[in-house]
Amino acid sequence: MHNRKTPNSFFIFLILLSILQINICEIIIDSDYNVSSDDDPTTTTQKPRNCTRQPAIIDKLLNGTGYNKFRIPNENGVPVQVEFWVQAITSINEITNDFEMDIYINEMWLDPALKFDHLNPCKQNLSVSHQVLEQLWTPNSCFVNSKFAEIHDSPFKNVFLMIYPNGTVWVNYRVNVKGPCDLSLELFPLDIQECHLIYESFNYNNQEVRMRWNEKSAEPVSVTNKIRLPDFELIKIESTRISAPYPAGMWDELHVKLVFERRYIWYFMQAYLPTYLTIFISWISFSLGTKAMPARTMLGVNALLAMIFQFGNIMRNLPRVSYVKAIDVWMLVSMTFIFLSLLELAIVGYKTKNEEGSKKKCPHKKLLDNFEASPAGLCRYEKRFMLPVERRSARWGGIIRFQVFQDFWNWSPEKIDRVSAIMFPACFAIFNIVYWSYYYNKKLEKAAEMKLNEDRL
Repeated sequence: MHNRKTPNSFFIFLILLSILQINICEIIIDSDYNVSSDDDPTTTTQKPRNCTRQPAIIDKLLNGTGYNKFRIPNENGVPVQVEFWVQAITSINEITNDFEMDIYINEMWLDPALKFDHLNPCKQNLSVSHQVLEQLWTPNSCFVNSKFAEIHDSPFKNVFLMIYPNGTVWVNYRVNVKGPCDLSLELFPLDIQECHLIYESFNYNNQEVRMRWNEKSAEPVSVTNKIRLPDFELIKIESTRISAPYPAGMWDELHVKLVFERRYIWYFMQAYLPTYLTIFISWISFSLGTKAMPARTMLGVNALLAMIFQFGNIMRNLPRVSYVKAIDVWMLVSMTFIFLSLLELAIVGYKTKNEEGSKKKCPHKKLLDNFEASPAGLCRYEKRFMLPVERRSARWGGIIRFQVFQDFWNWSPEKIDRVSAIMFPACFAIFNIVYWSYYYNKKLEKAAEMKLNEDRL
């Protein structure tokens, strides 16, 4: 029994000895939220810093110096440097003529009352929450032409505030804004559109607040990520500053112009290409002959109905404007081609019916084989059967005064189909050349007015 207990006692002794030899590390968190352990040699030898911490600096600046947020920092005017970072453009709506985007607004100005370099700060820059911004003077700037604008608050208000030792204040807002667009749809879907935003101080004129684009930035309005829209492509951003007169004085306005080019591939696939196919199908009727009139009629009517339905589907997603758009010209001319093919079908059907009727009125047609092919033999039948045709020709001659139309009316139905099979594609090809040349040149002219790079179009 004694020999059995001895190994167990020895094993317990080794476990206790190992526990006593473990160095227990204590985690230390100082008032600056620096995490360290008590076995760290740098912690034991570090001397306390003789500096002023951020809460004390904020309290001294706002409460200990008599700071007044309603007082302009400089009586001669405060220059405010502004810079925009475009994060995303979410939509452009042709019906309401506006666009929506998310941007970062950067504002920077100098407030001497917030200078703290003499306080020996522990941090060179103070990064504080948006609640402190409510206690500071701000230029009260906003988008004066926006339909809607608000600061994001997910999960908290997206405002970044930093104060530099010399008193410079840097504020960054993440804003969702909806602004107006000057949509001109004459060239739709080959159009180029412009959208505008105007940013200014709402309360202070340019004698008190001078709004300026950031001079240190080559592009005061820049894009953080590549903008991808289903219908448009952002091709240019232009920033300008103007002085606008108001009853209370002159205000500095910062203008942002965004130029968008429409992606027309979707419209080509959904509107132009089906139109081509519908017109080509309507031309098949020219090859079916004069005996397939029901099939030709069904083919032409279905093509016209398909074109009308397609045109209405496109117009449903566009605003009601009082001018003619490029796609209106295309669809109307395409429907005209299909209507003319139906008109040609009516003429061919009318002439075919007359020919069949004239044959039914000739019961002695087989007797032609018993006569010799001489003018005398045919003369008797001309006097008997051709007289009504000559009277009808006389009536048409009184109505139709142009010799060209008379010659055309004397064509056979087969000849009309043969000529139509050549004339319709030729005229449609000429229309395509004129249409695309005209509207593409108009697009280049508009791009030249906007001073756009034609290589990007």
